[in-house]
Amino acid sequence: MMSNSSTVLSVNVSDKKGTVKKPVSRIVVDDNGMLGDGHAGLWHRQISMLSQEAIDCFSKEANKEFAPGQFAENITTSGIDLDQVAVLDRFYIGPVELEVTQLGKKCHGDTCAIFKETGKCVMPQKGIFCRVIHGGTIKPGDSIKYVPKLLKVLIVTLSDRAFSGQYEDRSGPRMKQILLEHFKSSRWHHQVENVILADDAENLRKTLTGAISEKIDVIFTCGGTGVGPRDITPETVESVCDKIIPGIMENIRVKYGSQKPSALLSRSIAAIAGTTQVYALPGSVRAVEEYLIEILKTLEHVIFMIHRLDIH
Repeated sequence: MMSNSSTVLSVNVSDKKGTVKKPVSRIVVDDNGMLGDGHAGLWHRQISMLSQEAIDCFSKEANKEFAPGQFAENITTSGIDLDQVAVLDRFYIGPVELEVTQLGKKCHGDTCAIFKETGKCVMPQKGIFCRVIHGGTIKPGDSIKYVPKLLKVLIVTLSDRAFSGQYEDRSGPRMKQILLEHFKSSRWHHQVENVILADDAENLRKTLTGAISEKIDVIFTCGGTGVGPRDITPETVESVCDKIIPGIMENIRVKYGSQKPSALLSRSIAAIAGTTQVYALPGSVRAVEEYLIEILKTLEHVIFMIHRLDIH
């Protein structure tokens, strides 16, 4: 998605939002964004980027030439396929470090000076937005290093029998299959791994704290959410987490408990530990399928919230 000659083609500024930006010889970037630019401030869309390749394609369709900055992008790039970029990926331009915070935006139509001038706008579909992690100076010709964020997911199956080899774990592999299918339709660069543990609170606690310290993004556990003497998962998960998200599991229990009363006995929980989401699910394949249908509806939004991205 990026060539060895990925560069900054142009840096562009304007003192007001919604207006065409003008190319400049260099720009200083600090914690607020680009100095002197109308989009600078303490928010998640400090700097916008648009590729020259996208501009060229749009120009061909519109039968009209567009100059860098005309779509209000701060940085016009060359050699990057921004269509493959995901939220939380990073760009390094000399000393400057940028984190991707939003893909595209809503077009404001007739209220936007750019739309009035061009009749169309490519930014809503092809532009990306970033916030500044580390400042510095950017100028045309600077090389761009792209580092994708790897979304790491860990699946932990809790089962004495599966751990001892008496029983084949089917829930963990089924969960991995569902997650891989889900991420296939997204831009996230992802990694999903499975482990099997016995129903032991101390080993589970060590596994969870280790994964949290390694900044694993999402942890799913399967099994141990019932009321039996070896069902230790919910209390162990809660002991290593900072916040509980009660609504997700309450909704699932009500939804499926109305059809199958025994589903109300599940003590499944959803929680947050630092920047890690943790979900404790029942151990059956059917439960894994039912629970993931609901959890995946909000998983991405929770990622945004954890990383302070005000995306609605």
